[in-house]
Amino acid sequence: MDVFKCVSTLRSVRSFISKEVPADIIMKVMESGRLAPSAHNDQPWEFILIKDKKVLKKLEQFCISGRFVSEAGFAVVILTDKSSKWFQIDPTRAAQNMALTAWSLDLGTCWIGRLDAEGLMSLLNIPQKWQVLTVLPFGYFDKSYIGTTKFRKSPEQVFHLDGYGVEL
Repeated sequence: MDVFKCVSTLRSVRSFISKEVPADIIMKVMESGRLAPSAHNDQPWEFILIKDKKVLKKLEQFCISGRFVSEAGFAVVILTDKSSKWFQIDPTRAAQNMALTAWSLDLGTCWIGRLDAEGLMSLLNIPQKWQVLTVLPFGYFDKSYIGTTKFRKSPEQVFHLDGYGVEL
């Protein structure tokens, strides 16, 4: 799938089917995060791969808006280095790379935005240097789950030319 098709069809998936994700597919998703660009090539991230179903179930308890994490084939906890100037921006680029790569490989995911970061830090023995940015659960999903095209504002509503308020 080409990149624009991935971007234009990407959906959040919150329900997974019970189908194992092969190790090579998992590593492609992980690698796409590692290869993300960052300011000054700082790479202020680390990733914790969660494959064990028991750990996924424990992880789910700390994902307030992700009560479906335990259904995933695997999850990635994205950490950001709090000492980096761009710690809130750069790791999101890695997360988006992972989401798009997964989508291109017929996997779904959903950004978990509401989570108990302190609980996750304790559960996964994460040093204080790091902050949990998000949890991304990944897995195969029932294609009939995907609904119609998602609403997006029109180009006229969001594009401006040479300054604000001038339509393209």
